[in-house]
Amino acid sequence: MTQARIGSPAPAAAVAAPAGEAPQRRRHPWLAPLVPVAPNTRWMLGLSFFVLFFGVWAVVTLGGFVPRTFLADPMTMAREGMTLFTEYNFIGDIGMTVWRVVGGFVLAAVIAVPLGIFMGAYKAAEAFFEPFVSFCRYLPASAFIPLLILWAGIGETQKLLVIFIGSFFQIVLMVAVAVGGARKDLVEAAYTLGANSAGIVRRVLIPGAAPEIAEILRLVLGWAWTYVIVAELIGSSSGIGHMITDSQALLNTGQIIFGIIVIGCIGLVSDLVFKRANQRLFPWSSIQ
Repeated sequence: MTQARIGSPAPAAAVAAPAGEAPQRRRHPWLAPLVPVAPNTRWMLGLSFFVLFFGVWAVVTLGGFVPRTFLADPMTMAREGMTLFTEYNFIGDIGMTVWRVVGGFVLAAVIAVPLGIFMGAYKAAEAFFEPFVSFCRYLPASAFIPLLILWAGIGETQKLLVIFIGSFFQIVLMVAVAVGGARKDLVEAAYTLGANSAGIVRRVLIPGAAPEIAEILRLVLGWAWTYVIVAELIGSSSGIGHMITDSQALLNTGQIIFGIIVIGCIGLVSDLVFKRANQRLFPWSSIQ
């Protein structure tokens, strides 16, 4: 047999794996854990799922597999959506729903974030507040609607309070956990440099937890959209939830689906805006 020249590189297939280890196969980047995807690829993959979803929906409805009384096809849904905008002032309903979500969520965040920071920084405060906050966190906001109608009527206050109750306790506990998980070495270093307790909270705990707090607010904002629809289903004369209730009485599944899609689109846009703002405000954060 012909001998390979001394010093010439061996073929890649001939390189033996270390003893006791199986040869590793080169995996596609999409199949490798935690390997990031290029931004353009991410957008393409996300959009392709929506195309697939609407394609399956069209085949199921237009093909007669599901009666249109129970599930309208995409074209009927689009026509009903145009009717909502042109004849029923649906843009006003969207504005009312957005205002309720923003109002209740901001009210909850303004109170919950400082309380969560206080609980996370001081363990005595956490021991005092945490059992009650954990208890309330498991109470569904919709269960308070009958009481809130008795206390505040069926006006805007009742709807804002539903969103407040659904968001407040979640934010408090999650912020407390984020602040309480600060690195102890940074705290000790700050004490060594002469910082007092207030300085530790202001210069170490809050800046360290700020990216995670912003991410918590982004997640809870999505939950607030579920609470506002529940609030609008009962005793409301405006809003997307009110439109869905009226459409359900008329068996107009096209309008119901259109309202649901509008909620999803608004939530998706707000989520992307929130995420982009977090990336600009906290570029050092690993939360992306």
